[in-house]
Amino acid sequence: MSAEEFKDKGNAALKAGNISEAIECYTKAINLDGANHVYFSNRSAAYLQKGDANNALEDANSCIGLAGDTFSKGYSRKGAALHALKRYNDAISAYEEGIRKHPNDAALKKGLDEVKRDKDGPPAGMGGGLRDSLFGPNMMAQMAMDPKLRPFLNDADVMAKIKLCQQDPNNIGLFLQDPKFMKLFEAMLGGKLGKPGADDDAEDEEMQYRASPKPSEPKRQDPQPMETSDLTPEERKLKEDKKAALQKKEEGNNFYKLKKYEDAIGCYDAAIALDPTNMTFLNNKAAVYMTQKKYQECIDECLKAVAIGKENRASFEDRAKALTRVAKAYQKLGDLGQAVEYCKQAQLEHFDKETQRLLKTLELEKRKSDTLAYHDDAKAEEAKQRGNELFREGKYGEAVHEYEEAVKRAPRNAAIRNNLAAALTKVSDFVGAKKQVETALEIDPKYVKAWARKGDIEVFMKEYYKAKESYQMGLELDNDNAACKEGMRKVVEKLSWGRHNMSDEEKKEQAAHAMADPAIQSILTDPVIQQVLRDFQENPNAAQEAMRNAGVRQKIQTLIESGIIETA
Repeated sequence: MSAEEFKDKGNAALKAGNISEAIECYTKAINLDGANHVYFSNRSAAYLQKGDANNALEDANSCIGLAGDTFSKGYSRKGAALHALKRYNDAISAYEEGIRKHPNDAALKKGLDEVKRDKDGPPAGMGGGLRDSLFGPNMMAQMAMDPKLRPFLNDADVMAKIKLCQQDPNNIGLFLQDPKFMKLFEAMLGGKLGKPGADDDAEDEEMQYRASPKPSEPKRQDPQPMETSDLTPEERKLKEDKKAALQKKEEGNNFYKLKKYEDAIGCYDAAIALDPTNMTFLNNKAAVYMTQKKYQECIDECLKAVAIGKENRASFEDRAKALTRVAKAYQKLGDLGQAVEYCKQAQLEHFDKETQRLLKTLELEKRKSDTLAYHDDAKAEEAKQRGNELFREGKYGEAVHEYEEAVKRAPRNAAIRNNLAAALTKVSDFVGAKKQVETALEIDPKYVKAWARKGDIEVFMKEYYKAKESYQMGLELDNDNAACKEGMRKVVEKLSWGRHNMSDEEKKEQAAHAMADPAIQSILTDPVIQQVLRDFQENPNAAQEAMRNAGVRQKIQTLIESGIIETA
């Protein structure tokens, strides 16, 4: 199946409520064509319906990265995902950015109004009733995002009780003795559902923001006494230093949360000096540099952390996390090649789904960047001139190679594609030649030489009715064009007496070729044309009356010229 077919299958599954199947189909479409932003947009919508807002946000960002400013839905997807994560300010920013670029988009405006309403409205449990605050439509999505509560989704007993409470909140009193239900109920009352994940660029596992009041200034705590009677002086000092290093790290984390980055770095440096074998301290220092946009310093610290981690047998997860941060820093620096390489190294240390998604995004960005970097009009012209010289010398295969190089350098140059079509015709690749000349006409519909070339190719392919249309288009643009005039003269001769000189086998071949043409198929399936064809056999007067219509007459003439209808 093609990428588009997988997308259509995913759309059907999503409409039918088969969300997992839809996600699988969209993923297959992305694997076949990872440069199509629509596939990421659709999968983002599916993830959001499933309650997986983090993946929905990741795909929304990929969609925006691929489509740029041209696709308003990308911003709608991003805003909706951030809304589901309760990152209200970020959601508002996403919607407002989309509205700046698409000021008339109703979906963006509606999404912005909804997120502002939820941000300014009363928190859960403080109004709106238990049905809306605790057992509202977002409850399942919130449970799916909480690892502690997610298992309840597979508990038929708990789910049945939730349904009863959704129908009538007064039923809660029936289940107050059920410990599992009360655990879920207490979590909802305490606001523990659906905590959003933080941005890895701003923190790591040692530096997670928590749902608590703003941290106060860090306070030194005197270390607790340790049992050291059985340790040598060296071992006792090493143990004390490691404990002091962890305390310095905690101080650094508190400074980081307060955005006192230089103080945080000072604490991490002190921790590193006390315990140079722990890569976590370097990882945290690198996170500070990342937040400060000091990307090269971040890279240097991460690589030091990985080296120390390998020497001291740190976990594969920690080493992979440092390498992933290196990849993100290189992405910020614009070095996508290094970013891709370090993402791959991170996956070799420890496979992670989020890192895999980042890797795919980076590879897409790199392909786009490499393609754009290869564009060079001057070098395209040089390749074109080399191709022209080879064409004049009769070296058509080599000319094709040079013209193809020129097309890569300047893909929007219609003249180069027209020359490539001429060379491909010489090596009998008529299908490839026609594709190139049609692309040239998409770029420049008024390019008369391309219309003449298209007609010539269609004559070679015995598509005389199409050749006639092509030459006619050229003459409408330039009625004195010699190539179009000569082509029209020849094709009219072919159409007027050519079939009379064909063998039966040649006539069958021409008709079969025409039958494969979608334009001919469209004419033959037209009910009006089908009736006219029947009238020619059964009611000639009615057929003649229908032929007075210019549109009908043109379609019947096309069928005659293509060899579908045989005339006496």
